[in-house]
Amino acid sequence: MPNAPSFSSVEQYIAAQPEEKQLVLSQLRQAVVANLPAGFHECINCNMIGYVVPHQLFPAGYHCNPELPLPFMNLAAQKSHYGFYHMGIYAMPELESWFRGRYAEVVPTKLDMGKSCIRFKNPKHTPYDLIGELVSKVSVDDWISVYQSSIVKKT
Repeated sequence: MPNAPSFSSVEQYIAAQPEEKQLVLSQLRQAVVANLPAGFHECINCNMIGYVVPHQLFPAGYHCNPELPLPFMNLAAQKSHYGFYHMGIYAMPELESWFRGRYAEVVPTKLDMGKSCIRFKNPKHTPYDLIGELVSKVSVDDWISVYQSSIVKKT
């Protein structure tokens, strides 16, 4: 989006959202931060709230642009939903399978998910505890290992 605002902090990103979205976004963020394994860093990434592996832990950075830290998760308020982007779900089939099963057990609505994006349209059915549990399942070392093995397979 050529006219999309650029954010310099997570707090600025949240404050820029409509008031009704700020609470849900803050609650999703709290679920992530409370369960975030050591080593991941919260920042603005792709103009969303991002959780990345910093260069101090993975100097090679993101292969598409090594100047960027290795991305792992993002959180965003979109026009008609809240998006939670989790690369582990995309890259780790066993994690995706676990998440789909748990989601069906705890949420009364159908899962709306793409390859790495989980979309929440109704705040009343946003499974904050499940998101926290998902976040806790992949350490920095796990993610670096999965990421490196997927890059090797593609080259």
